[in-house]
Formats: sequence, C-alpha cells, structure tokens
Amino acid sequence: MESKSYGKGCVICMYKIGVIGDYDSICGFAALGLDIYPANTLDEAHELLVRLAGGDYGIIYITEQNISKLEDVMEKYREQQTPAIVPIPGVRGANGFGTARVKKYVEQAVGSDIIFNDEA
Repeated sequence: MESKSYGKGCVICMYKIGVIGDYDSICGFAALGLDIYPANTLDEAHELLVRLAGGDYGIIYITEQNISKLEDVMEKYREQQTPAIVPIPGVRGANGFGTARVKKYVEQAVGSDIIFNDEA
C-alpha cells in the first residue's frame, strides 16, 4: 500500500485493484490499469485470492465461476474493511452468485427482501 502525505495530518492510502479469473474474462481489465491474475483452476484462484487479500489490494474482482466455489475464503474477509471482494460475470455469463449475494446481504441488513421481490 502506498501512502502519500498531503499537509497537516492528512494521509491518503493508495490500494491496488486486482482481477482474478480465466484470461478471456479478465484481459480487458489490464487496459484500465488493473492488475490481472489469470487462474485456470480452482486451486490457482484460491491461492491468488489469499495472496492478494493479504497484500496491498483494496479491491479484488473475481469471476463468479471461481468465487462461487471459494465461499469459505470469502467469509474470512467479509467482515474486514479491505479488501472488498467483488464478483463479476465471466465470458460465459453470470451464474447468479453475485445477485444472490447482494440479496442475502440486503435481507440481513433490512430484515426482508426489498430489492428482488419474486412475488411482484
């Protein structure tokens, strides 16, 4: 993590942003200046997620195909301020994991499903 001081008592911390997933799904993020980490297996994705989360990464994007199988690792970092681990769809499309996760957290915070009401 890079820190810069801007005057009296003002320090801004600069975190990195990383993206984990199959190469076809994440290669475009490199053009945005994000660090990409191709993972061809679940073990590679697991190793990368743990390594990045323990480093200078404030945000880690990971394809839904990988993240849905790494729920145990996700829980470890869920209560921490950083890193924010964000599911993204891969080139094969979304599998609904990200949407289900948002729904779960909204229900926990509010007490009911106010965003994705299936009965409407």
